[in-house]
Amino acid sequence: MGLLNVLFGNSSKEVQNYLQKGAIILDVRTDGEYNSDHISGAKHIPLQELEYRFQEIEKLNKPVIVHCASGMRSEKASKFLNSCGIDTINGGGISAVRQHLK
Repeated sequence: MGLLNVLFGNSSKEVQNYLQKGAIILDVRTDGEYNSDHISGAKHIPLQELEYRFQEIEKLNKPVIVHCASGMRSEKASKFLNSCGIDTINGGGISAVRQHLK
């Protein structure tokens, strides 16, 4: 995945495909970032807690679109969740995901 995909997330088409499959949106930013601004309905698990809380996502049995502030942490989270067998894509930064939701 190139730097632009990390920063801006996957293509609009791929994100839309995931949304059509009933994907959840996972916000991996810090508590402070989330409390300051977040996408309504997004599941929040900070990246540093994901290793210990990924079962919460696994239990939902849905595809996942991960986002953070810029796309760097969501890329790490996406790779980790995929390694756990969870169908996940990096949505990029919060603003990129919001654009896909319009």
